[in-house]
Amino acid sequence: TACEEALGCYGRYLGLSYQLVDDLMDYLADPETSGKNLGTDLAEGKPTLPLIRAGMTGSGEQKALISAAIRDGRVDQIKEVLAAVEATDAIPYTRALAAGYRDSAVAALGDIPDSPYKQALTDLASFAIMRSY
Repeated sequence: TACEEALGCYGRYLGLSYQLVDDLMDYLADPETSGKNLGTDLAEGKPTLPLIRAGMTGSGEQKALISAAIRDGRVDQIKEVLAAVEATDAIPYTRALAAGYRDSAVAALGDIPDSPYKQALTDLASFAIMRSY
């Protein structure tokens, strides 16, 4: 659906960007700095975009591993799942999509006059994809 209000569009795109980075953090973050343990989403059976993408583009063996890991919440196979995610384009694909949503969020602010508030929203959009992972 098309966005009709600048701040509504900004919020939608910012939220999508933020969530994609959160999905990446499940596979890349240092638990001590991020506060997020590796494999948390997997343990809860959440099919995040990196997993979905790896499942779509991986080998037959990788697809089967990822499918079983999502279905069963198999954190005991986190190393194998991480290897499968890293062996595909899932990480750069998700990063690029998050950056695209960040760009869309900033673009949605285009008609708003320049101000410290607009700059703060622009900075927030950039921060959303630069979180530690």
